Amino acid sequence: MDVDIRLREKKPPLDDRPLLRRIGLLILATDHTSEPDYARMVASDRIGVYVARLSYANPTTPENLRAMQPALGRAAELILPGEALDAICYSCTSASVVIGDEAVETAILAGKPGVAVVTPPMAAVMALQALGASRISILTPYMVETGRPMADYFAARGFAIESFTCLGFDDDREMARISPDALVKLAREAIAPQADALFVSCTALRAALVAARIEDAIGRPVVTSNQATAWQCLRLCGDETPRPQFGRLMSLAPVR
Repeated sequence: MDVDIRLREKKPPLDDRPLLRRIGLLILATDHTSEPDYARMVASDRIGVYVARLSYANPTTPENLRAMQPALGRAAELILPGEALDAICYSCTSASVVIGDEAVETAILAGKPGVAVVTPPMAAVMALQALGASRISILTPYMVETGRPMADYFAARGFAIESFTCLGFDDDREMARISPDALVKLAREAIAPQADALFVSCTALRAALVAARIEDAIGRPVVTSNQATAWQCLRLCGDETPRPQFGRLMSLAPVR
């Protein structure tokens, strides 16, 4: 059949962007949790979330985590090449600690110059400060060898660590299978009486889903890895809409 195909003489006008704001999300190849969490907490008809995955192999040891550093720049470059982002998050708490926030930022900026870089531990520090917490408990799914650098990181930033609990997992895919109900129970066990707040570390954990329930259970604020980075990314986009279903943090403005 010979169809008469017409080319319209004038193209329609274009919006500056399909969505007003853009967040880049760098996640592990094995990550089950960060992408759905950002779909719930960050993505909207105003903010787009654009994802790239990094090659990663378990077990979750400092050596394997550190091995991701050389790939960060290239992964960042693959998110909307040649177009600006409002922020980019490297969604791995333990890797950000062992590589170092500054080294993560340098690697990402090599692929995406000028972007605001967010890491989970850096966002957690800002979140705990916004909540007025100086004495904290930390709950992680890690082995002790992976948890120790985390303890050093927060102690070096002036926090008194009242308790630190590791669950002994070395596979992030299993960490993602810990049920939200179990996380509420584990949080109740992990919080020290004298702690101002609880930090639940690891982007694999589905803790953001039950942040408000954890706070009800422990009677204090909770900061989780994905909740903290979502909060920082939203604020970098100028979005300060309260989201109390994801914990007290999500109703606070950033610390200036």
